Amino acid sequence: MSSNTLGVRQAQKQKTRQALLEAGLGLLEEQSLSSLGLREVTRVVGVAPAAFYRHFRDIADLGVALVEESLGSLHVMIRAVLSEQADAEEVIDRSVEVVAAHVRLHPAHVRFVARERHGGVRAVREAIAAELARFGDEVAEALATQEVSDGWSAEDVRMLAGLYVDHLVMTASAFLEAPPEEERRIADTARRQLRLISLGRRHWRDA
Repeated sequence: MSSNTLGVRQAQKQKTRQALLEAGLGLLEEQSLSSLGLREVTRVVGVAPAAFYRHFRDIADLGVALVEESLGSLHVMIRAVLSEQADAEEVIDRSVEVVAAHVRLHPAHVRFVARERHGGVRAVREAIAAELARFGDEVAEALATQEVSDGWSAEDVRMLAGLYVDHLVMTASAFLEAPPEEERRIADTARRQLRLISLGRRHWRDA
């Protein structure tokens, strides 16, 4: 078998896997993962149910892959913002902008995470918790390099990172549920709340 044939097969396999993910995500707009059937997903894609198992062990495994897809790009963008050499106000504004843009571009992904974070599929709950914990570690790494973190313990920096991550997830959920005319108010509130955290950060070592 030629390398070209292998490449075509690999590309087709990846295309089918992505189609299954997109079909699952689309169906999850109207239901929870615990109620989603494997045959529903394969019917949308137009493949036999047996083909599903070439890509995922079960529906929970598909859900875990959706978690990685849903949160992965947001990690990269927020970490990039936090690593910028900018003042706190600018970093806060950029963080809120990034979250708002992510929700506009990927509403189904955000809705999936918001619904399944406390949903009925344990593997997916654990995957979301693990991704958010990793997100917190990445944010902590970026925060630790900032001058205002001088003298902070690693535990306190990680606690602060957890506050930022929780707030950004909450803000994403608020953007998701809001009509367009409410977006500016939500963004303003999110910025003010992050500034409050930032002010507390500057005085934490005095507490």
